Amino acid sequence: MAESYIFPTIWWDGKLTPLENATMNVTQIGTASVSSVFEGIRAYLNPNTNELNVFQLDAHLKRFLQSLRLVRLEHDFSLQDLHDAVVALVRENNPERDVYIRPFGYAESRTFGAATDPHAHVVIHVTDWDSKLKTDSVSHSCVSSWTRLTDNQMSPRVKASANYLNSRYANEEAKRNGYDHAILLTPQGKVAEGPGMCLMIVRNGKLITPSITSGILESVTRESVMQLAREALELPVIEREVDRTELYTADEAFFCGTGIEITPIVSIDRMKLGNGDPGEITQRVLNCYHDVVRGIEPRYEEWRTVISNE
Repeated sequence: MAESYIFPTIWWDGKLTPLENATMNVTQIGTASVSSVFEGIRAYLNPNTNELNVFQLDAHLKRFLQSLRLVRLEHDFSLQDLHDAVVALVRENNPERDVYIRPFGYAESRTFGAATDPHAHVVIHVTDWDSKLKTDSVSHSCVSSWTRLTDNQMSPRVKASANYLNSRYANEEAKRNGYDHAILLTPQGKVAEGPGMCLMIVRNGKLITPSITSGILESVTRESVMQLAREALELPVIEREVDRTELYTADEAFFCGTGIEITPIVSIDRMKLGNGDPGEITQRVLNCYHDVVRGIEPRYEEWRTVISNE
């Protein structure tokens, strides 16, 4: 993937700041990352209005605040403060394309143990990240030899930077073995999720996804997709434990998440799903999601924060 362009203004601890002035002591890079948490938020350009639609902004920010709380970092910002910060930051940078917004919270520390100062710094920046919705993007995936983290170790419920080492192990292994993505199992051998994205399978017309107690992040995109499937597409949706062999007997499968969006899985461990092409239900979900996030579909307007140029 080509290097992303980072827009020239960031938001740092309550102020819009030129990117070149946003510096920290280089010795803090490693220790600050131990307790850091983050979010990933997309804003999609509406082709009809040329306005940006930030998708599920408040839901992402609520999870960000929850992650800060769970790693016991203190801060001075309310949900409304962060909401206003994102709107002001996007408007200041004035992007004319789809963008990715990343809030990031960290504490300065002299050690890799408990933070010497529990007060969090919060940084938000905007970068370009092209959407792959309605392209030919698919995934040939594999079940990883690495096991998913558990809630009593490093809780997947926290969107913490440190948790993503588990994801990195799985993804690197998958790439080395010629796959696009990995699928992680729980210590009990049940399906959890992909590295940085949730997983859904289709069996006999039903959408099935691992429960939130199956070692997954409480995904904003997952919740949105389940609601769209039930309400807009009138599909039965089931949350439960999923066995590994159900991956091979599934009619269809797809990943979902802010970064991955909706990406069809066409094979797992080199076994085709269906005829090896994206399935009908997956395509329906993908098309519906595309229209909702861009604001083409007028319903679910409460999920979109519209930012127009002033």
